[in-house]
Parts: sequence; C-alpha cells; structure tokens
Amino acid sequence: MSSRIDGDKSGQVPSRIRRILRGPQPEAVPGLVGTAVTIVGLLDIAAGVFPRFRHSRIHAVTEVLPGSLGPFAAALSISAGVLLLLLAHGLKRHKRRAWRAAVVLLPAGAAAQFIYRNSIIGVVIAAVLLALLLRHQGEFRALPDPRSRWKALANFVLMSAGSIGLGLVIVNVHPGKVVGNPGLSEQLSHVIQGLFGYEGPVAYAGRVSWTVGYSLGALGMLTALTTIYLAFRPEHPAARLTADDEAQLRGLLAKHGGRDSLGHFALRRDKAVVFSPSGKAAVTYRVVSGVMLASGDPIGDVEAWPGAIERFMEEAKAHAWTPAVMGCSETGGEVWTRETGLDALELGDEAIVDVKDFSLSGRAMRNVRQMVKRIERNGYTTKVRRVSELTEEELEQVRGAAEAWRGTDTERGFSMALGRVGDPGDGDCFIATAHRVEEGDTSPFGDLKAIQHFVPWGKDGMSLELMRRDRGADPGMNELLIVASLEAAPSLGIERVSLNFAMFRSALARGEKIGAGPVLRMWRSLLVFLSRWFQIESLYKFNAKFRPRWEPRFVVFRATRDLPRIGFAAMQAEGFVTLALPRLFAGRRRPKPVRTCTHNLVAAVPKQVEREVQAA
Repeated sequence: MSSRIDGDKSGQVPSRIRRILRGPQPEAVPGLVGTAVTIVGLLDIAAGVFPRFRHSRIHAVTEVLPGSLGPFAAALSISAGVLLLLLAHGLKRHKRRAWRAAVVLLPAGAAAQFIYRNSIIGVVIAAVLLALLLRHQGEFRALPDPRSRWKALANFVLMSAGSIGLGLVIVNVHPGKVVGNPGLSEQLSHVIQGLFGYEGPVAYAGRVSWTVGYSLGALGMLTALTTIYLAFRPEHPAARLTADDEAQLRGLLAKHGGRDSLGHFALRRDKAVVFSPSGKAAVTYRVVSGVMLASGDPIGDVEAWPGAIERFMEEAKAHAWTPAVMGCSETGGEVWTRETGLDALELGDEAIVDVKDFSLSGRAMRNVRQMVKRIERNGYTTKVRRVSELTEEELEQVRGAAEAWRGTDTERGFSMALGRVGDPGDGDCFIATAHRVEEGDTSPFGDLKAIQHFVPWGKDGMSLELMRRDRGADPGMNELLIVASLEAAPSLGIERVSLNFAMFRSALARGEKIGAGPVLRMWRSLLVFLSRWFQIESLYKFNAKFRPRWEPRFVVFRATRDLPRIGFAAMQAEGFVTLALPRLFAGRRRPKPVRTCTHNLVAAVPKQVEREVQAA
C-alpha cells in the first residue's frame, strides 16, 4: 500500500510543476494583471500624496516595479497612479482598448526601469505581465464605446490648449520672483514640462517655484484625468428602439402581452432590445454605469425565452457589462436562473386587484369609501377612457398637466413606467381624470384636477403607470381615481388591475406580526427608518387599502458583490439619482408640487398620500 501512495506522491510533483509552468487559467489573467497594475497605481498615488513615502523602505522596494515613478515629480506620480488604476479597471473588465494600452506601456516601463535604475527585476516583472497579456489576448475582447475615443481626443485638445494658456498666466503671475528675463519660448517650454511634472527652464526666487510647479502639475493631472475617464468609461448607448423594433415588440405583446403586467413598458424608446433567433421572444434593457439592466420578464413565447436570454448574456459579455434584471416574476426568475446560472432575490410585491372581487362595501374598505364619498360631495367628477377616445385638445391638456404637476425636475421611472402620455401608438392605454368646475379658476388646464395613466396588460388587464394631481386639489385624488378605474373596468373589458410596487412588502408585513423574531423586527425597523426618504412603508399601506393580492417580484444578479452596483444603477435609471452638474444660473424654480407616484420599482408615495394613510 505504501508503495502505491509513494507512487502517487511522486507522480504529483511533475504535475504540479507542469501546472505552474502552464501559468494561470486564461479566465483569471485579466483579474491577475489588473490587480498587479492596481497595486503599482496605488503606490504611485501614495508617493505623490505623501512625500515621506518616497523616502521610506517600502518605496525603495517598490521602485523595482514597472510603472513606479519614484524620482519624478509628485504631480506626475499622482497622474500616473490614477492612469494605472483606470487601466487596471479596464483590464479587469476585459476591455480591448485597455489591453492595447497595457501592451504599449509595459515595454516602455521596462525600458525606463533598465535605463534609469538598471533594475533587472523591474524588467522581468514587466516581461511576465506582457507575456500573460500576449498569450491570453483572447480574454480581452470587450468592445469599447466607439463615441468615447472622439470625445476623449476633443477633450485632450481643448484641455491642453486651455492648460497651456492658463499655464502661461501662472508662469508670469510672479514677475518680481522670476530669475533673469526668460523669453516666450522658455516660458512655453516651462509650462509644457510643468504639465508633465518636470522642472522647466524658468527659475524663481524663494518657494514660488513650488507653487508654480504644483499648479502646472495639477493642470496636467486634470487634463489627464478627464481624458482618461472619457477614454475608458463604460459604454452608454443612446436609445436604439427603432420603429421596426417597436413594431415587432407590439406584435409579441399582442400575442403574449397578458403574461406579464410589465410587458407594455418594454416599449419605452430609451431602451435597447435583443431578440431570440426565432424572433418569438425579446429582452429590452438599458445600460447604466456599466450595468446592463433589463426589467420585467422577457417578451413573447416562454419557449423562446432562452434564446433571447442567451443573446442578452452574449451582449453583456461582449461589452463586459454587468447583467441584471429588475422586477421579473417568479416564472421569469426561474428561467433566468436556470438558463444563465445567475441568482435571484425577492425584491418586493406587486399589488394586483381582481376587478370581480373589488367592492367598497364592508368594514375593511370603510376608510376608502368615506374618503371617496367626501370628495364626490365636494363636486368632483371622474372620467375613465381609452386614450384613443380623447380629443387632441384634451390630450394636450393632459400632457401639459402631467408635466406641470411633476414633483421633480427629472422624469422618474424605468422598469414600470412608459415615459410618455397620449402617443399616437398608445391609443389602447387608459386615462382616468378628475374634474371640478371652480368659480374664478385660472388654471391653464381648465377643470382638470388629477390624472392617472394605465397601460394595457394583455386584452383584459391594465397596469398603473403614473398618478399626478394638482397640488391645490383636495386630498384623496389618488383613491378617487383608482376606485373610479376599478368601477369602470368591467365596461372596458378589464378584469385585473396592477397597482404600485411595494418594496420589501413581506418583511414589513411579517415584521409587525406577533411572534416575529428579533432579526425580522430589526429589518422592519430599518425599512421604517428608510421610509422617511423613500416612503417604503407608506407605499405598502397605501396599496393595502385596496385589498389586493400580492405577486412577488425578483432581482436577478450574477454575484452578491454586484448588488450595490446594480442598486445604484437601478436608482439612476429610475431617476432617483442624477449624476449631472448643478445648474448655477437656473431661474427661480416653480413651487414644488406634490410628488407623483409612478408605477416603478423604487416608487415614492406623494407626501399627501402619506398623510392620508396615517390619518386613515
């Protein structure tokens, strides 16, 4: 027996050596090289920010690393460090452009190590990394943004010109401290060298040279950072839902639109779409901050879903995007996880009211019934019609009111919002309006006081898309129009109505029951605390007033570490986070109306609705 064991051990040694000689697995190379470049970049930044670091033992050791810039200026060291970090990010995401940059920079770094430091170790490290990149270049196939290279080039030209002009001002701003009488060519040379972190030919008395040097270095670093960002940022394609795509999607919805209440929202024109090879299924998405964000279930025949999902994943891999799905149903989540190996997490519940079961009678509906009766006694009337039944004048009024009554500067909604009202192609949508004639009313929208917009859900359903109201109208407009829509549903051929989405509804419901554990109670307390900003609890209670049935919705993701990034991208898509420069010279803002409640994944209940829920 022992000889057999010895034989096994003796046989393991060559195999381990062969494994080492083969090097890392191809799929691990981008992460390995990216990590190495990240370390060098962090060391360069530390050397630039902390002067003492450049004289420490650690920095003496790290000078053998390719890309390390020990003896150079601090500004150049910081710029190089940031460049390496961005390059590392691109390498980890399998970006082809980052691979090309690394293949060029690594030999240059190895040459610098050998010429300036005679560092054989630095040359060897650079050669090893370069060999890995060349051997496994097939792992770096992620497509870049074809628009970014031109924006990066334009940014570099404009920023360079501006930096040189401002640099000449900086060089001449201390005429009393200048040594000698340097000419324009010397000043220009000093500025250009200073932008790269070098000391130029112009000399100054005292510490002015430090001030000028750091100022020029900062300008150069700013030019480099903005150019690098534009060159390596994730792709953000513009809307690509063409007329042909929309027509094909409408055909799929006509056949299979009753399967998912969110299906009609695939017709948002700021989404892109991939179809299955057979054309019988499709997945719509938008790319936000490098996340390929789909919403709801795939459109079309369930049997063709895997083909559309495969195309979706291929597109994500081709661009190194992070795939994610927001708000899919349980069936959709099962198909996504089975076909892709992704994971799913329950996100919340969708409130669905079955029209045949809805009634205002009974104790459970007393608060809603009393509120609706009170509003009707105040002279409000309602109309529920298809969009095709409204005149062009009425549609203009509705569009204008919807825009004027919006509570935020940014249109909110993505996963469960259509983003338009009264489009010629949306004649099968529904509009519920509240009216009251008031003496002396100067409103540009006449007697219109509130709006609710519904999109079709197959042939016998509709989904709430937005709710907006005049801030001067009586409280309870939302309840009034929901009840009016449910009561008018049978005459419109509607049997089910999807209301708002309630995030973490099950945790809120279970956490308030007797016998809930400490962890669940703590989780519920956190959600209640967050409701001060997102009205999570209030939205759940508002939906619960109509006695709906709850259908769970899920988020599908690749890895747990991706969830924060997916959540941030979802909030950007929904309009809750806007990465835009502040408007410094904006005019006086209009009075902020009551926030609208749109049918989206992170919907916010109007403050007035929240007060009504608390009063009830």
